[in-house]
Amino acid sequence: MDCQAMRVLLVEDDRMIGAAVVEALRDAAYAVDWVRDGDLAIEASRSETYDVALLDLGLPLTDGLDVLKAIRAGSMRLPVIILTARDALNDRIQGLDLGADDYLVKPFEIAELLARMRAVLRREGSGAPPVLTNGELHLDPATREAAFGGEKAVLSAREFALLQALLNRPGTILSRAELERQIYGWSEEVESNAVEFLIHAVRRKLGAGAIRNVRGVGWMVDRSR
Repeated sequence: MDCQAMRVLLVEDDRMIGAAVVEALRDAAYAVDWVRDGDLAIEASRSETYDVALLDLGLPLTDGLDVLKAIRAGSMRLPVIILTARDALNDRIQGLDLGADDYLVKPFEIAELLARMRAVLRREGSGAPPVLTNGELHLDPATREAAFGGEKAVLSAREFALLQALLNRPGTILSRAELERQIYGWSEEVESNAVEFLIHAVRRKLGAGAIRNVRGVGWMVDRSR
């Protein structure tokens, strides 16, 4: 199964914790949508497609366990990692019995959260393959190193997310709106030329032929050979 650029739903009402997690996830090339209460979490899970949800339990309006019940009552499979200060054994058992895929007690290290996310995504078959390639352009998710036409470069998180989105669908033209959705979360302000800026940066590192522009439609990389 082809992997898509990773999109995360973060449900956390603590602004300091939420901001730190969002920054770390964006640095790791995830697109993040951050909501701060249970009602918005349920609405987001039903209106968008996510690869994984990070769910606090002590939420305003609707408790996190009830959010989990609502997610599991839906028809779509969404991996859920609970992030909470509730460390009692009964709370952990209840969350897992309701369908959580993993449980991380606050305070936690960001590195451990990212590792647990990778583990859950591997179990779901959504983890990135060792190297994405169309035969000429190569992208290593582990190092963010890209290679094309004899040129090699380490990409920024945004550049990586852009190239990953294109390499997941070689031969397919992606519009600006499609690329923005896979690179940026809801709360991020996206300047009108942000995608063009990233494409220019990737081309500067790898060469103009790495990404093709289809005038008036969007951008693509060549089909796999």
